[in-house]
Amino acid sequence: MKSSDTDATHILTADHRAVEKLFAQFEREDSRADKGKIANQICTELKIHAQLEEEIFYPALEGKIDDDLLKEAYVEHDGAKMLINEIVAADADDEFFDAKVTVLKEEIEHHVKEEEKQHGNMFQQARAAAIDLHALVERMLTRKKELQALADTKGLPPAQTTTM
Repeated sequence: MKSSDTDATHILTADHRAVEKLFAQFEREDSRADKGKIANQICTELKIHAQLEEEIFYPALEGKIDDDLLKEAYVEHDGAKMLINEIVAADADDEFFDAKVTVLKEEIEHHVKEEEKQHGNMFQQARAAAIDLHALVERMLTRKKELQALADTKGLPPAQTTTM
């Protein structure tokens, strides 16, 4: 994604597609070591994505879209973060490793549906509320670059929950 992407939802949608591809890659993989690497990549991508939404995107929506949908999004993030932290701390040979990644995938699929796929989704509501999605792009891309650099150098800290 680059700053020519003029709508914040385009950045978030691209993140969704990238993580969906990683989940599919995880499911096709047979090597435990490679499954572990892919799972860690999924978790890193999701940590960055959730942080972008919680720091920049969701605050811009507060009071302008369905409040229940926004609250559910925070709670869904926290459920995913708990699994993410368990997956990152686990070994790919752990008995429940694949099951945790599968449940994380299912949680993310539900979350993506509410953000971009079902009727009256969060992205539609944001556009209908005339939120300036273009103004969020630079902030989101800058923050994403910072978080990715941190992930590449020191690694991201465990995901912090907001509602739990």
